[in-house]
Amino acid sequence: MAVLNRVFRLRATSSFSVRSFRSSSFLNSETDLKASSSVIAQNSLPLQRDVVPHIATGDLVRDELSSSGPFALQLAEVVNQGKLVSDEIIINLLSKRLEASAAKGETGFILDGFPRTIRQAEILEGVTDIDLVVNLKLREEALLAKCLGRRICSECGGNYNVACIDIKGEDGKPGMYMAPLLPPPHCASKLITRSDDTEEVVKERLRIYNDKSQPVEGFYRSRGKLLEFDLPGGIPESWPKLLQALNLEDHEDKQSATA
Repeated sequence: MAVLNRVFRLRATSSFSVRSFRSSSFLNSETDLKASSSVIAQNSLPLQRDVVPHIATGDLVRDELSSSGPFALQLAEVVNQGKLVSDEIIINLLSKRLEASAAKGETGFILDGFPRTIRQAEILEGVTDIDLVVNLKLREEALLAKCLGRRICSECGGNYNVACIDIKGEDGKPGMYMAPLLPPPHCASKLITRSDDTEEVVKERLRIYNDKSQPVEGFYRSRGKLLEFDLPGGIPESWPKLLQALNLEDHEDKQSATA
């Protein structure tokens, strides 16, 4: 969306980062619980990321694995066990991606999956100025179902999700509905499940999140840069409310009217 691109580019000489945390009530762990945060970051998101690069460390890790790069063997073991990738490897991969971004003349970035630890946050703070951190929160039961429902097309590499989340409201908590993200007909027979998308591994990621990543929320909260957002459902329900939380909904309406 053009208006979002303008907002993200307001600081043409610095960086804009939106980082998706996975909290204990929600989650999104590095390697890589994007099932729920991808409500905001997936390909169907109405955001022109060709202007503001979206950099997901989970994608960087998978690219390294598929290319048999220097860290491939270490990463394979870590990913399959649901553990956090070491700071050294993540920073190395991210540095290469940012160098490539700078070489292309790209301005700013949206980080997804970094920083995961206080040390990573401190390193990032030392090299660039972060404008905003968005903490996307989702119920753990919904997150677990979304992670287990992830599917990948073995032919085109497209990401889909077969889980249909329908949680009834109770004890004062609102209900939640998240429709599945189904593949087109030509991909339906070619879906595969990632080897690390098992209940055991996902729950281990949650445990590691509580131990290592959750303190990062406090790091940015103390700096006044943390926006907490409870996901109400899938993209149709979440996107307008996120725009509202970012004070962008009026601009979006005006842009749509003039398009």
